[in-house]
Amino acid sequence: GGCWGRGCGPSSEALRFATSPEPPSRPQHPVSRVAFNERNFAMNTPVNLFKQALQNKQPQIGLWMGLASDYSAEICALAGFDWLVIDGEHSPNNLSSIMAQLKTLAAYPGSHAVCRVPVGETALIKQYLDLGAQNILVPMVDTPEQAAQLVQAMRYPQDDGQGGVRGMAGARASRWGHYTDYFQRANEEVCLIVQVESLEALKNLDAIANTPGVDGVFIGPADLSASMGHVGNAAHPDVQATIADAIARILKAGKAPGILTPDRQLAAQYLKLGAVFVAVGLDTQILMRHTTELAAHFKSEVTAAVPAKGSTY
Repeated sequence: GGCWGRGCGPSSEALRFATSPEPPSRPQHPVSRVAFNERNFAMNTPVNLFKQALQNKQPQIGLWMGLASDYSAEICALAGFDWLVIDGEHSPNNLSSIMAQLKTLAAYPGSHAVCRVPVGETALIKQYLDLGAQNILVPMVDTPEQAAQLVQAMRYPQDDGQGGVRGMAGARASRWGHYTDYFQRANEEVCLIVQVESLEALKNLDAIANTPGVDGVFIGPADLSASMGHVGNAAHPDVQATIADAIARILKAGKAPGILTPDRQLAAQYLKLGAVFVAVGLDTQILMRHTTELAAHFKSEVTAAVPAKGSTY
């Protein structure tokens, strides 16, 4: 089976390779060169484009996600919304499911994740931030003192005179140290949105909105209408007048107003009034209504769910 004839010996190229002190260089994949070259490769803390949009008063259209699923979150991200709420207050989410959804949405940088904590506790906010959430929504903020405490919870201590009590940790937020500038830049890239949804909050709205470090004020129409004696009727004229006044007061403070309504006419009205970030639907509600409507189309004993005008849920 051997080769004994002419031309069976090693080629001149093989001899050159065998006798060369260094093997010939081989082309490298350009990504490999960047990934392993410390001079060319750096992972930096991402700029919070949602926060910039709020500061620039650029309208942001969003969707509320309550299905607690990274699978459905990807469907919502592909729809093209500017922001998506991962709801930790009224949905069966935990830290693991929130992190899974954050990972999924990271593949769609045009859809910004906004994580709502169940309550404005410093330790809980720290955990959400450590998971990599940049935008935090806090419910039931009634006083400027609460707002100031939340600002402190969002911030690392720095020598800028603004304080901060967020604990230092090597976690997903900094990609475990791969974002080498994270601890220096985190404070400017996190975004705090507080919810005003009670008569007490309305009384203190100007002071809450003017709290340094509060980036946006979200008006909770369902709880607000309930506190005004109009449970389930956010379309009541008194509630609508209060919402319009709140939007104007938030804008006057230089902050971004936000709200949720699946009523398209109301959503358009809020945008016209100057609301900057408006959620125009809820994934759970969309699924409930469309599945019921489909069943009702084929089954006479099923009645399609018809939302009341102005109803949030």
